[in-house]
Amino acid sequence: QVQLVESGGGLVQAGGSLRLSCAASGRTFTSYAMGWFRQPPEKEREFVAAISRSGGSTYYANSVKGRFTISRDNAKNTVTLQMNSLKPEDTAVYYCAADPGGYGGSLVGLYDYWGQGTQVTVSS
Repeated sequence: QVQLVESGGGLVQAGGSLRLSCAASGRTFTSYAMGWFRQPPEKEREFVAAISRSGGSTYYANSVKGRFTISRDNAKNTVTLQMNSLKPEDTAVYYCAADPGGYGGSLVGLYDYWGQGTQVTVSS
């Protein structure tokens, strides 16, 4: 089992940047592929980015490709989402999630463990 805690959300103007972090508890962090999802107001949760257990493979939603970067530090049990060129449509609650199967895909159902979420608001 792993516990996840996100941080780094906030209010930013369009075109700005934010860096989200997710701290994971437990000794088996490298057993999990990790992902970031987001849930805009009154919409369903959607995939943002994922990273493999080793960090060697990454996967992005088309809507964020070229603007967001996911990375992980297995020594520190953290995963980070660097968000640049933010747009108002990026406004959402952002969640960190852990996939014990190690696939790191885009489906919500692959991820067994979730953080509490952090709010990101992008003003126009």
